[in-house]
Amino acid sequence: MEEENRDWYLTISGESEGTYRDKASKFIANALPVVSEEEAKSALDRIRKKYYDANHHCFAYRIGYENFIYRIQDDGEPSGSAGKPIYGQILSKELYDVLIVVTRYFGGTKLGIPGLIHAYRTAAKEALEKAVIVESVMMKEYSVQFDYPLMNEVMRIIKESGCKIIGQTAGDQYEIRFQIRKRQVGFLESKMQRIRGVTLR
Repeated sequence: MEEENRDWYLTISGESEGTYRDKASKFIANALPVVSEEEAKSALDRIRKKYYDANHHCFAYRIGYENFIYRIQDDGEPSGSAGKPIYGQILSKELYDVLIVVTRYFGGTKLGIPGLIHAYRTAAKEALEKAVIVESVMMKEYSVQFDYPLMNEVMRIIKESGCKIIGQTAGDQYEIRFQIRKRQVGFLESKMQRIRGVTLR
């Protein structure tokens, strides 16, 4: 399937952890699914509190699929030695909606920039290797309003389109709110437009 028509992306289904040691320094990587920057910040704060006595909490995330946002942070390590190699592991697995935080306990011996890059990359890789990678389908939300006599016709199209109904309201007109897989949107809209008296939003 061509990339621009793809309506799914890869992410992780839950939290996972990886560790790496070098010259008495310990690196603990936590990979987490996140869907917003606020959620990423909350998860980062939680990890910082858990490992409150650590020296560094370096991280990277990529959130969203279309028009995604990303951020990398070295947290006091030499520039480019931590956040970038962590982010590289997210890219290598082609993941979205993922945060990886690598916490370092300094062991007293400097590793040098090449050593740090290797350590942060390896810890992040370990966490992702233990993660369950899943496909996340991109959905759009719609509402359709119509007079009650059109119920059967509207419901048939909703069923054929594979929609998930999330709410219904009966007033002067009947309203159904639903989610639909992105690739089915064109089919849904063309079918609904053929019914006089239906408003699709």
